[in-house]
Amino acid sequence: MSELYYRLALQFLPNLGPTTIKKLLQHYGSATQIFTARDIRMLLGNRAPVPKLTDAIRRQVEQELGWMERNGIQLCFWGEPYFPKRLTSCTDTPYMFYYKGTPVFNETKMVAVVGTRNISPYGKEVTRKIIEELAQYEVCVVSGLARGVDTVAHEQALESGLKTVAVLGSGLGIIYPDCNERLSQRIVEKGSALVSEFTFRTKPDRQNFPQRNRIIAGLADATIVMETAEKGGSIITAHIANSYNRDVFAVPGSILSPTQSGCHALIRKNVAALVTSGADVAELMGWDMDAPKSVQRSLFVELSPEEQEVSDLIANQSNIVIDDLSAALPQHTPSKLASLLLQLELKGVIVCEPGKKYHLLG
Repeated sequence: MSELYYRLALQFLPNLGPTTIKKLLQHYGSATQIFTARDIRMLLGNRAPVPKLTDAIRRQVEQELGWMERNGIQLCFWGEPYFPKRLTSCTDTPYMFYYKGTPVFNETKMVAVVGTRNISPYGKEVTRKIIEELAQYEVCVVSGLARGVDTVAHEQALESGLKTVAVLGSGLGIIYPDCNERLSQRIVEKGSALVSEFTFRTKPDRQNFPQRNRIIAGLADATIVMETAEKGGSIITAHIANSYNRDVFAVPGSILSPTQSGCHALIRKNVAALVTSGADVAELMGWDMDAPKSVQRSLFVELSPEEQEVSDLIANQSNIVIDDLSAALPQHTPSKLASLLLQLELKGVIVCEPGKKYHLLG
């Protein structure tokens, strides 16, 4: 049996969650080794379940393989070159997901665009305007293929010649909503991608969408909320992006419109920065800036070994983003790394530019 077979089998294992599976992958290096290892109890403990290929799991895997082959679906697996590097710094990243189309998951600039399903004419106009203005920066637009803002975002991205990634809350065998079936086909035809971490025939159940939203937030450098009420998936996505230390932007609107109240709340609570154009986004992300101005660095600063390690990495890779720092320093948790970066900023050793890019002062 192939490595792909064992990779698909991982998701059907009972009593083993994504965190444990990633731990096993780090240790053994492949899904095949997880199923054939004899010392797995030494790693997980004597009471831990041992991964086994039962007849039920074999049937599920063979069914998935058949669907994948018939529908041109691929698997993106944790640790592979195509796996999104921005997701690797997220503590709850999936260890695999399905995709159809072109794996445009590591584009230089990626922006998530989210908002209400009950989009207003104003919401349509600002969504199209901002994405069209961002086209000159060659961003890849990430959204969720839902009605409303998501649909307009994907459509405008394609019309502007941009790549786009649609992250589904269902399996790739059930396009939801079905009115976006043709749009999903266009996304694939235009060299972009459909993504889902759910098995092929998974229905779009309510609990799937918050899980889907973390991938939308994790794939992007920044999340733009175009129009939303104070509760719903867009607000969840914005807060997830903020927890990942990603930039969040929101577009203001009428104070009389309930579908703008969520954007206003994000701005008021300092979760999101106010933007009204693609140029605003580009400026805040540092995409339209020349080389950062040189600032005198403090001399003779005493650094801890951990601070020196982070400082040396930033010195060798100017304008490094936090995702790359996390990937290069896996021994530090995201919260620990954030603390070290803050200490280096307070000591005048580094500076954080818009877009969460770090470089040495001086």
